[in-house]
Amino acid sequence: MSDYVVSARKYRPDSFESLIGQDNIARTLKNSIQRGQLAHAYLFCGPRGVGKTSAARIFAKTINCAHPGPDLEPCGECDSCRSFAEGRSYCIHELDAASNNGVDDIKALMDQVQIPPQVGRYSVFIIDEVHMLSQSAFNAFLKTLEEPPAHAIFILATTEKHKILPTILSRCQTYDFNRIGVPDIVRNLRNIAGKEGVHVDDESLHVIAHKADGAMRDALTLFDQTVAFCGTDIHYEDVIRNLGVLDYEYSFRLVEAFLAGDYATALLIFDEILAKGFNAQHFVAALSAHLRDLLVSRTGGLEALLDLPDSLRARYQDQGGRCSVKWLYDALGITTACEAGYRLSTNPRLHIEFALMKLAFLGGGGAAAQAERQLPPEVVGRPAEPAPVEQPKPAEPVAAPAVEQPKPAEPVAEPPKPAEEKPAPRKRKTGASLSLAALLSDDEPEIMPASTPAPQAAPQALPTDEEIAAKWKDLAAMYGAQPRLANALANATLQCREEDGRKIVGFSVTNEAQKKWIEERILRDLEDKFAKLTGCGRIRLEPSVVAEEEQGPRIYMPTEKAEDLMNRNEEVRKLVVDLGLDIK
Repeated sequence: MSDYVVSARKYRPDSFESLIGQDNIARTLKNSIQRGQLAHAYLFCGPRGVGKTSAARIFAKTINCAHPGPDLEPCGECDSCRSFAEGRSYCIHELDAASNNGVDDIKALMDQVQIPPQVGRYSVFIIDEVHMLSQSAFNAFLKTLEEPPAHAIFILATTEKHKILPTILSRCQTYDFNRIGVPDIVRNLRNIAGKEGVHVDDESLHVIAHKADGAMRDALTLFDQTVAFCGTDIHYEDVIRNLGVLDYEYSFRLVEAFLAGDYATALLIFDEILAKGFNAQHFVAALSAHLRDLLVSRTGGLEALLDLPDSLRARYQDQGGRCSVKWLYDALGITTACEAGYRLSTNPRLHIEFALMKLAFLGGGGAAAQAERQLPPEVVGRPAEPAPVEQPKPAEPVAAPAVEQPKPAEPVAEPPKPAEEKPAPRKRKTGASLSLAALLSDDEPEIMPASTPAPQAAPQALPTDEEIAAKWKDLAAMYGAQPRLANALANATLQCREEDGRKIVGFSVTNEAQKKWIEERILRDLEDKFAKLTGCGRIRLEPSVVAEEEQGPRIYMPTEKAEDLMNRNEEVRKLVVDLGLDIK
């Protein structure tokens, strides 16, 4: 047992070729070595377990190798490579910043940087979890990082790039490591299983890869855990029981119950899942992922978006083909809303059960899916009910006598008329008439032009300037809850003109800021209320700023305000005189 090494350490990459999922970074580093363009500082950042520290070690070993291969891979036979493999290299130094994050640790590192390498050309300092350094340690490290000795190269590794000082980032070449894809993880696990003599199916490998969430180290750890539980013969059922993963079979059974409208079966399946100890919120997330995979699998050209084994792809395509796009869209809306409101619910189980019942009562699965197969690919997802209704109608005039054939020519000449009038109503009602039904149906746009010309047949009379001035006072009174706005409207100067069959009412405001606020916040509300007051919808309001010379003297001081009030109101002046008040 003392000779056992976990797979994450045993199969750790030791060359650029064995670095999985980071081909662009490996190529860039190899090109810089080949051209002799080595930077003095590098920053490797990315999620955990994707090869940051491994890439740093491979890079350090390669630049010190005496006889690198044609693909710039370490030879493994020179003194530098052997000392690195045996853990006694004096050219490569690793520092864990999580436990050595003080100024004293950085000072010791700076003293060590001055010592030239005994074997090889470069002294490489790998600082892992560099974001854990304190503020003072970062500041002490700046000068050395910017101008190190010619033989020193720094490689900083971190999972939280945003915590590093910008002054440190500006001194480093930054390489962002990506999460490793499910196919790459599955391929690597299959190779390792072959080397270890472990028999495992593709479904089990995909479960492990999805559970690892893009981290190769996590995938190898889960693989060792699965081998410890199952032995050398691994089956899918043992994997999901060991790792606590919800079986996809439950999702298939639930969708079948939804399509059949059987809410009772759906509730029983959910109760069975809870009885096995699964988290309810994770169940909703798994159901949403299943519906997403069904939507992708039934749409041609999206096969690359499915991270599924080949044994499952056919089953997803079969069930997805029996679900319409609209049904899947509505079902995803229900599950995502359920997942979002789960934490706020006082009764989480009832919250999920209600969502399951809504899915069962949704309807439109199999029948709509069959109708969609008859539609062209570019309109998949549109309700197919109008199509069979419109097809028999043209057949009736065809069977009519030749004398009646000029009659179809009349409706043929009519469509150009609404076609010319289509842009006018859409300019006015773009936001109000937009809906999902309008996007999914071909009949909505045709109904709108037929209904919108009706009001144009009897145009309303435009009000006179006197009527507008009278109604304007009523408009100002409607905003009594906003004194400043009401006062601005009451004191505004009106200028009316007719333009393109509409009445343009210009009103003055005191400054540009007030005009901008009215245009952005309340102009539409003003127009709607004024249209109701005048009984005419063809009135447009245009605010404008009064010229400064026309505004008169501005009043700022309290004495000036009192004088102005007395000048405008004789009763106030008499009151001041009678009481002997001092306004100064």
